[in-house]
Amino acid sequence: MSLLTVENVSCHFGSLRAVNEISMTIEPGELRVVIGPNGAGKTTFFNLISGLFPPTAGRILFDGQDVTAMPPHQRVTMGMARTFQITEVFPELSVRDNLRIPAEIVAGHRLSPWLSRAATMRVSERVDELIAMGGLNAKADRLVGELSPGDQRSVEIIMSLALKPRLLLLDEPTAGMGDQETYDITQLIRNLHKDHALSMILIEHDMRVIFRLAQRITVLSEGQVLADGTPGEIAANEEVQAAYLGKTK
Repeated sequence: MSLLTVENVSCHFGSLRAVNEISMTIEPGELRVVIGPNGAGKTTFFNLISGLFPPTAGRILFDGQDVTAMPPHQRVTMGMARTFQITEVFPELSVRDNLRIPAEIVAGHRLSPWLSRAATMRVSERVDELIAMGGLNAKADRLVGELSPGDQRSVEIIMSLALKPRLLLLDEPTAGMGDQETYDITQLIRNLHKDHALSMILIEHDMRVIFRLAQRITVLSEGQVLADGTPGEIAANEEVQAAYLGKTK
């Protein structure tokens, strides 16, 4: 069974068809990259999958269950998490405390005014695991607002991982980064995918990142699927070259 099934999903804003009859399936453990020119409907598509926008038509199934009308927080509890184009962290808190928040939520302590010693220890152990996963040991007690954009993005990705997702949606994870930060984030994503068998969907513009990571690529143009295939198939597709890569026949 596919982990995610999107069936003929559309999202219209008045006369604007931001997403128009898109279908997609994501298999367990798959790493898919979604690309396309600005205005192609990529982020709107992510908003539909994660539940921020209701679709005008079509349906979305997660692990075989229809989640089309399900709000975002319920999708998170089912195993779906995402990041955004603008990094969402708590800059006034340390890396450790940023990770402690989702770790406590997952452990069922969302509204607990205090934790027992045993519960505190379990959360702390989980936070230490997450810090190690993100390669953040040397920065664990620094304020996130003091870190580089790349390190802040790493914190955000690991915060999402703290929710124990089965599907992770990453919206332009390397946006605005230099070469070294782009390389570091790419390696982090690759390692998380390999070590934890996570299903991932990325929106990305950097071709170096796309072709290093993608097992399969979906190309959107004007709210529709222009092409879908392996990296080799997409690189050789003349329609993609014309519409996205800036080449002509």
